[in-house]
Amino acid sequence: MRNESIRYLIVPGWQGSPDDHWQTHWQNSLPNSARVEQADWVAPRRQDWVAALEAAIQAEDTPVILIAHSLGCITVAHWAAKAPVALLRRVRGALLVAPADVERPTCAEALRNFAPIPQILLPFPSQVVSSDNDAAVSAPRAMQMARAWGAEAGILAGAGHINVKSGHRRWEQGFAYLYRLQSRLEQHSLRRA
Repeated sequence: MRNESIRYLIVPGWQGSPDDHWQTHWQNSLPNSARVEQADWVAPRRQDWVAALEAAIQAEDTPVILIAHSLGCITVAHWAAKAPVALLRRVRGALLVAPADVERPTCAEALRNFAPIPQILLPFPSQVVSSDNDAAVSAPRAMQMARAWGAEAGILAGAGHINVKSGHRRWEQGFAYLYRLQSRLEQHSLRRA
């Protein structure tokens, strides 16, 4: 997957993505990729995380594709709900993997300041990938988020939270979802040309 005119921005979730997480593998594998760094990965504050995402997008002079996991997905939705149009136009698409339901009763207290989850159409093509046995989000809830965001959705069987704990270190099969998203982006740009 080579597209030098696109910057892949990795948007980790709560507690970041360790060295053996698929997001780190992807960052090391995808050309022209970078990670959105947060000042506090353990006690996240919504406004700080959204501001860090905005700063990372603003720093780019090329279009970006966001690759978010868990709380990173919710950060993307919050950012998109209030971002300036000029910055929204820099985002070509978003792959949103295992979005964390911060409104669920069992959600960790540290994440509750990210509620409520924005129920808005994202102004760029997006793909939600979740699992039918993720403790952080039920499959119906992930589908509901995808519908609200205008995203395509895929539910994997028995994939857990699609992280290291659930056995997804390199998650090579996840590249298929990124390819699919990029194909949609290319078709969309051809129709507009």
